[in-house]
Amino acid sequence: MKPYQTEPTPAKRVPKPWGYELIYAATDQYVGKIIHINKGEMLSLQYHNLKDETIYILRGVMDYVVEGPDGEMGTLRLEEGMSYHTVPGQKHRMVAVEDLDVLEVSTPHLDDVVRLEDRYGREGTSAA
Repeated sequence: MKPYQTEPTPAKRVPKPWGYELIYAATDQYVGKIIHINKGEMLSLQYHNLKDETIYILRGVMDYVVEGPDGEMGTLRLEEGMSYHTVPGQKHRMVAVEDLDVLEVSTPHLDDVVRLEDRYGREGTSAA
């Protein structure tokens, strides 16, 4: 028998101090999620050792603080309909200018987060 999905499943909602994540796909090959960030909130300044991800702005506006090829940090304004590919080792942070919904597709390394700065007191490497 083939391993086809036979029933729809609800997305897994994961509360975060800045909003929440809706994980709608988690396989051994990829992960898909919607990241909701409340206006004025931000994610950790972070990087991933293995995780490769692309984001797409579904709704809202964000300032994407991201490391450039020269190692310098810069800020890109991303609006609805825009996307950005972040590679392993590249430092980045999402900052919600407005309430924000971001579609993220990535490799399945959910625990691969190295936090460099975090306004919510979370430290180090974690999936939280």
